[in-house]
Formats: sequence, structure tokens, C-alpha cells
Amino acid sequence: MNITVFITFCLIVLARITDVTLDTIRTVAIVQGRRNFAAVLGFFEAVVYICAVAKVLLNMNHPVYAFAYGLGYASGTFLGITIEQHLAFGDQLATLVTRKGVELSRVLRVAGYRLAEVKAHSPDGDLTILYAEIRRRQAKNLIQEVLAVDDDCFCIINNVNVAQSIARRSLSRRPQKG
Repeated sequence: MNITVFITFCLIVLARITDVTLDTIRTVAIVQGRRNFAAVLGFFEAVVYICAVAKVLLNMNHPVYAFAYGLGYASGTFLGITIEQHLAFGDQLATLVTRKGVELSRVLRVAGYRLAEVKAHSPDGDLTILYAEIRRRQAKNLIQEVLAVDDDCFCIINNVNVAQSIARRSLSRRPQKG
């Protein structure tokens, strides 16, 4: 492998890492309804993709370029997921089912979480269900704080997506009473 082939190999890998990373983040942005952000990412992703695929297809006499293409794709997928998890865009709804509702809600409110509280009954006794809307990046901290108070607490974390913005829009359109 001469130096030109090696440099081209590296450039193809880097281009694919770049475009697949952008694609992964763009896909999450689409799911979350972030149209403008997704469109900008899509533009840059497409430009980089065209350059990489053209280089491979125009140089099929170097099969190592196809390997570079695949290596970049796999690496870009991994890197894109890692970056997206680090950025942690969006909101989540934490549902906490506990027998220590009074204590847990007090601790979480002091920590700054807004909570909705529901009393529940099960065959094993009374329960409290706490709901907290949190930023995705807060989820790990919330769970640590919850388990410090009640290590038997049952935690469910759900993503909050489009329904949130629909609910806010419909609430703002309701006529005011009075």
C-alpha cells in the first residue's frame, strides 16, 4: 500500500465516521421533533457522504477503500450513539413506585424536582407513585437520589416527545375562563 492509498483510506474512514455520526444524531433529532437541527445535520451529512462514496466507487481498483468505507460506518455508528448519549437532548418522565412516599417526595422536592404524587394500593399494602419530568441528563442523578432513600423503589423512565408540545399548544389555545 503506497502513501496515497493509505491517506485516501484514512480520509474515507474519517469521512464515514463523520457522516454516520451526523446521521445518528440527526435521527434522534428527528424522533424528538427538532426539525431545523435535523435539517442542518442532514445537509452536512449528505455532502460528506457523497464525497466518501464517490471516492470508493471511482477507485474500485483499490478494494481496501471498500474496507475503509465499512470501518468508518461501524465507527461512526458507535461514535454517534456515544455523542448523542453524552448530549442527552430531550425530556423524560420518571415514574417512581415506592412505599416511602413521604420521605422520598420530601427529599426530591428539596433537591429541586417538581413532582406529582398519586396514592396507590396493592395487595401488599399502600404505595406512592411519584412522577417527575426531568431532562435526560438528570436521569442518572435522580435514580441515585431515589435509591439512596429507598433501594426497593421501582423506577420507570420514559422519553417525553411530541405529545408534550401538543399538550402545551392545546393548553395555550384554550379560552380563558372568567
